[in-house]
Amino acid sequence: MANPIVHFELMGPDGKQQKAFYESMFGWQLEAVPGFGDYFTVEKDAIGVGGAVGQGPEESPAYLTIYLEVADIDAHLARIEEAGGNTITPRTVIPGTITFAMFADPAGNVVGLVEQDDAEATG
Repeated sequence: MANPIVHFELMGPDGKQQKAFYESMFGWQLEAVPGFGDYFTVEKDAIGVGGAVGQGPEESPAYLTIYLEVADIDAHLARIEEAGGNTITPRTVIPGTITFAMFADPAGNVVGLVEQDDAEATG
């Protein structure tokens, strides 16, 4: 499979409210991620693809995004920019957790990239 979707985020201004909503509406069992504030994950075995709900950065609006698995984030960001996209968050390493980046496609949709070696850490 070429560059599968490996993670999603459904973020809003109140992470606990997001958690309560998705647990009550869809029966998801969301677990807090220590050290990440109001960020709660659900495993892919439970719902088909691993993901998270919670509170995004204060300056960001509510958002839904998907993360695609790639072998080389920097190479993909270069290709994305050549094709009319823009880097939003450059390659970022959270040691022991994940290596990711975010970009906007030509229509303005924000999508994440996860480096292949760290894709298992996304849940």
